Amino acid sequence: MGQKRWLLFSLAIIACLLRFSSGRVEVLRLKSDDDGRPVYNHTLALTLVEYTSAVYMSDLSQLFTWTCERCNGLTKGFQVIEIIVDIEYCLQAYVGVAKDLNAIVIAFRGTQEHSIQNWISDLFWKQLDLNYPDMPDAMVHHGFYSAYHNTTVRPAVLGAVKRAKKIYGANISTIMVTGHSMGGAMAAFCGLDLIVNEGEENVQVMTFGQPRIGNADFASYYSLRVPNTFRITHDRDIVPHLPPYFYYFPRKTYHHFPTEVWVRDNFSNLVSTEKVCDNTGEDPTCCRSVWGTSISDHLRYFGVDMMCESWRQCNIVMGNEVERYSRKDSKGNIFLSQTVHSTETKTLSKTGVSSLEQEWLL
Repeated sequence: MGQKRWLLFSLAIIACLLRFSSGRVEVLRLKSDDDGRPVYNHTLALTLVEYTSAVYMSDLSQLFTWTCERCNGLTKGFQVIEIIVDIEYCLQAYVGVAKDLNAIVIAFRGTQEHSIQNWISDLFWKQLDLNYPDMPDAMVHHGFYSAYHNTTVRPAVLGAVKRAKKIYGANISTIMVTGHSMGGAMAAFCGLDLIVNEGEENVQVMTFGQPRIGNADFASYYSLRVPNTFRITHDRDIVPHLPPYFYYFPRKTYHHFPTEVWVRDNFSNLVSTEKVCDNTGEDPTCCRSVWGTSISDHLRYFGVDMMCESWRQCNIVMGNEVERYSRKDSKGNIFLSQTVHSTETKTLSKTGVSSLEQEWLL
């Protein structure tokens, strides 16, 4: 009972302080304000939310073979290339190929290291304390940055992307990066990394319930380099309001990058409406127009659960049937990898499955 009162008190304090986050917005320095902006695709959002939900699954055998209870619907037929579980920092991600999209999909899991309530409370106090490399005045939080850049996740993800492109060749038309909550922050850094450091040209990022990760200069830089980005926010989800944005100090505070898509629930959650917001990243008529106080809105997007089966300390399950695909590093981090012979090639068809893919199925 005492913990519940403390949570309610903390949320009340955060809500009051977030009230000062409303107000006039400083417009980001974009290339243009014309109609050349990427177009939001509702069906793609419904697909990527399923991919994002699946990364929360703790049964690695089912996730690796794409037979988990969340591995169906719009994601049916997905081929996993690599699963990464960073035990040291309690992170999880996977890379694979969606044949129907002709795309590599990268998904990052949200926080799992402790309770969601404690993580949200910690979000409020995160400081801008790291200069983003090679971008003057761009500041980010080192925890968000390091979760992707300074763990086993980045090299494993980039290696899997290279393998997928080698296997599928010219049939891969795009790379789609997604994640929820903390995983959304990692997805944003990954998308930027793929374009700036890896030379990828066609990268799409779509996140769900993502917190702010940098200041206005970083948001401007990001929007120029990764324009095909959509941040989905759900009604009164508290996390997109954090860390707080204070319009009195636009250059000294956190600032979202565009483009937000605000999903509102109506008629007792039976009907949802979607609003594509402006190109400032901090549209005062979207989620900032309401008090972000809901944890339940954070844990469910488009009717899909965005959390693990239960909150626990980085717990995973792995059956013997995928043992030959797994390896561990010196720190106990786990990797499940599909392997192919370098002389073999793989092609995609609109409806068929290649012989090499048949070899991969367990």
